[in-house]
Order: sequence, then structure tokens, then C-alpha cells
Amino acid sequence: MKILVISPHPKGFVPGQRLKYEQYFEYFQENGIQVDVSPFISEQFQEILYRKGFFFLKFKFTALGYLQRIKDIFRLRQFDGIYIFLYVTPFGFPIFEWIYCCIQPNFIYDIDDLIFSKRLSHKNPIAELFRGTSKIPFLTKRARHVITCTPFLDEYARKFNKNTTDISSTINTEVYLPNSSKTNSLNLVLGWSGSHSTAPYLYLIENVLHKIQLKYNVKVLVIGEPAFTFSKFSCEAIQWNKYSEVEDLKKIDIGLYPLPDEKWVLGKSGLKALQYMALGIPTVATAIGANFRVIEDGVSGFLVQTEEQWYSILEKLILNSDLREEIGKNARIRVEKLYSITANRDIYLNILLNSFNKKI
Repeated sequence: MKILVISPHPKGFVPGQRLKYEQYFEYFQENGIQVDVSPFISEQFQEILYRKGFFFLKFKFTALGYLQRIKDIFRLRQFDGIYIFLYVTPFGFPIFEWIYCCIQPNFIYDIDDLIFSKRLSHKNPIAELFRGTSKIPFLTKRARHVITCTPFLDEYARKFNKNTTDISSTINTEVYLPNSSKTNSLNLVLGWSGSHSTAPYLYLIENVLHKIQLKYNVKVLVIGEPAFTFSKFSCEAIQWNKYSEVEDLKKIDIGLYPLPDEKWVLGKSGLKALQYMALGIPTVATAIGANFRVIEDGVSGFLVQTEEQWYSILEKLILNSDLREEIGKNARIRVEKLYSITANRDIYLNILLNSFNKKI
């Protein structure tokens, strides 16, 4: 079987792709499925995509992305099926989506986040105005199968298509290995990892972290937004690096996952929590959305809502190394059982085989 993956970003750059379907490519190939990836955004474009400015360069790369999609039209029939993540092209009406569906109706649609809702981008505000949200229901209706990543998204997709499967973001537990040499006794690190778009969520717990720092000898580490700062205290902020991602995460003793109480969050699969948990890091997360299924409160992590709860749980974890160890071990076991590549790879594989009617 040969499949063409139509993706917004190049392979290996964004969590929504890396920690979803991309990490199953090797398993697909082991089972006789050849995978060809066609990103809309080139690696050069990706480097400047979330940086302010570069308007003309972004326009040029966007035009090249559309040219790539035109080229793809002429090879769609070479594949047994296509796998579309989010959209074929990012802007306007579903014109390219309609063309692709007509030429190659055998396709799987993978939806992530609430991309059918308009949301302001501070880095690319003009581009966001032209975002094609009508593409999502168009593709959802026509797909052989729809893959979602949260219960809320799955409920949305089922309004248009009965063939859906809710698969959370997953972790390669052979790469994400807990740091057995860490004692977690002194100079604890409270850490967060994410992107520029989600870094502002940390301000939701700035007062809590400030109170914690005033009382205890802890450090706050922010991974993914090197320019990030708090107004009330200092923190260490570093750039995300795909080559050192796991080692950087291992510096964290207690994982932080604050989220706002807004609809957009219901499209998030709890990926940050899963990354911490896979490494045996006790995690404190906002009690909302998919976090309720990812974390067993008080067993494999903690779910909180108020500032008082945030402070109470963080203090308890700081003072009790045995609790940190117990929660971390339970978290690792939960990820291995439910959210690892091994636990989910055959679900993906069967969707491909059944959707494209092939036996290997």
C-alpha cells in the first residue's frame, strides 16, 4: 500500500504531528505501507513562521505551498489513499479540498485542536483573518474515517461522520525514559514545556509560583519560549530543541500544565501532561477537558482549579519526596498502558487497512 500524507508542517517540527501520526510511520512501513509526506510549509518557512514580520518572505513561501499542492494534484491517483491532517491548504474556501476529494476519494482526515473556531494569532494576525474554517466540516463529512484526539472533538466529528476514532497524542516510551539517577531532594525545578502560543497560560499561576518561590528554594523552567518572563520573579526560559527535548524535560521535578477555562482548550489532548508523566514526573494540571481522562487525580497526577488548590498541591509535592516518586511511577505506568505507541499502533494500522480496503 502507498499513502500520501498531506500535512501543514514539515515532518518532525510540531507536536501535533510529531506526537500523533508521524511517530507511527516506521510501524506502517514494517507492515508494508509506504508513506510519502507532502507538507504545505517548507522547513525554511517553518523557521520564520511564528516570528513577527517577514511579511513578503511569508507571502512567497505561502505561494510556494500552493504550488506544491497543485503539483500534488497530478500524483494523487498514484496512491491507494491519502491522509489529510487539518487541511489541504490553509486559507479560503475548500476548493483544493474539493479537488483532492474528487480525484482521490479514499482519504482519512485527522483533526487536532478546535481549528474550526477562529482564534487570533499575535504572530500572524492578517493570515488568521483568511483562515479557512469551512474546510473542517467539508473534509469531516467526506472522509473514509476521521481521527480525533479528545472526546469533545470526537463528538463534533460525529455530527458529520459516523466513522471516527478518538486517539490521544501518544508517547514513545522507548525514548521517554525516567531519569533513575535523579534524587529530587534539593533545588527542585517546577517546569513547563510548550509553544509561544500557549506560554501565556503560565501567567494564570504566576501569583502561585511567586508565593512558592518566596517560601521554598525552587526554580521555574520554561521550555519552548526563550523570551518568556514573569513580572514578579525570575525564571529560566530556553528554546525548544528536538534533539535535546527529552533531556531538557528530565530537568523538571514537578510538571506544570495550567489551562484557561475556555472552549479552545477542549480540543487539547493533554500532551504536556503525557510528556511529563512518561518521564515519571509528577504533574499538576488544570481540571478541564481531556486532562480528566489523562490523569487519575491523586493517583497519577493532580487536577486543580483554584489558586489555593495549585498552591496546596505544589507545596505538598515539594515537601514530600516519597509522594513525588509514587505519583511519578503511577504516571509512567498509566502512559505505558494507555498512551504509548505500543498501546495505539495497531489502532492506527487497522484504520489505514480498513479505510483503504487492503490486506497485507
